[in-house]
Amino acid sequence: MQPSFSSYDVERRSAKTSTFYNQLNTLVKWNQIERVINRYYKKGETLCGAKPYSGLLLFKMLLIGIWNDLSDVQVEMHVNDTLSAMLFCGMSLEDRVPDHSTLSRFRSELTTNGGMDKLLSAFNKELSKNHLIVHHGVKVDASLTESPRKPKGKITYEIAEDRDEDKVSEEEKNKQITCLKKQEGKGVDSEGRWLKKGKRSVFGFKHHDAVDENGMILGVHTTTANEHDSKGLSPLLDKLAGEDLKGGVFADKGYKVPENDGLLKEKKVKNRLMHKAYRNRPLTRWQVVSNKLVSKTRWVVERTFGSIKKWFGGGKARYIGLRKTHTQHVLQAIAYNLKRSPGILMSNSLK
Repeated sequence: MQPSFSSYDVERRSAKTSTFYNQLNTLVKWNQIERVINRYYKKGETLCGAKPYSGLLLFKMLLIGIWNDLSDVQVEMHVNDTLSAMLFCGMSLEDRVPDHSTLSRFRSELTTNGGMDKLLSAFNKELSKNHLIVHHGVKVDASLTESPRKPKGKITYEIAEDRDEDKVSEEEKNKQITCLKKQEGKGVDSEGRWLKKGKRSVFGFKHHDAVDENGMILGVHTTTANEHDSKGLSPLLDKLAGEDLKGGVFADKGYKVPENDGLLKEKKVKNRLMHKAYRNRPLTRWQVVSNKLVSKTRWVVERTFGSIKKWFGGGKARYIGLRKTHTQHVLQAIAYNLKRSPGILMSNSLK
């Protein structure tokens, strides 16, 4: 298609503000990403019979929303008003920007069809070609995502205790489905659960992330807030099929249970889970040293969680329900990896 004069104007006027977008276009073969999107998104005619929007255009708008911490309505306005964003999405001034309801339906379709984890893998595959992902062992940790749609009023709840790795009982680990005794009022997220963290009660969800040595996110698993951390390792590792785990799996004491020890042994992966003491069975000197070595690696994943909260407003649920919150977590993971990629590439070139 022959570009219009206004298209050239968009490119000229946005040259100084689109450096990041241009860097991504160099790092990512978007046609490969579009193929994955099209497996989980079926385009159809709009209600007025107009040509449907491409899945890649809509997905880029979702990323813009995460990078700028915008709602769907704000994303629509931002792309409509920002030349660099418009160009990144492959649009010209004459094109009609998808509205917020179209974005919401698109995201819901990807969620329903289970496409988000596949997209994270597809993006990481592209980044790996530029040596931006280190495939040698993983660091694992969990972070809470608080939902604003919590029950209100004077209601009695059964609340799971946040992990105190040395004291948590089997009964505490299994407090899941029945955790929320009563709910009242409209707008409450019925899939959220309570967790007592210190003196504060948190309502919502939890995501377990596996990251590489640079803190780049390789996989995400989402649970309710009250589910014990130890149960998140197995499903998370299932999502890392094909990853090189020979460097081991590093995680804190919350993941140290016999089931996980057996899992890592079965997968022939080095067990770097921190040891925990039990009543009348203190840590050995070797275990204390081992724990100190593992704890020194935790800053990588903690930095990842902190950056997502700082940059993208992470830690707060945007949507309702476990599956949609998982979509949020994966979108933030993709956005985080892409945001850090140019910097890592430059750092690698200086070595």
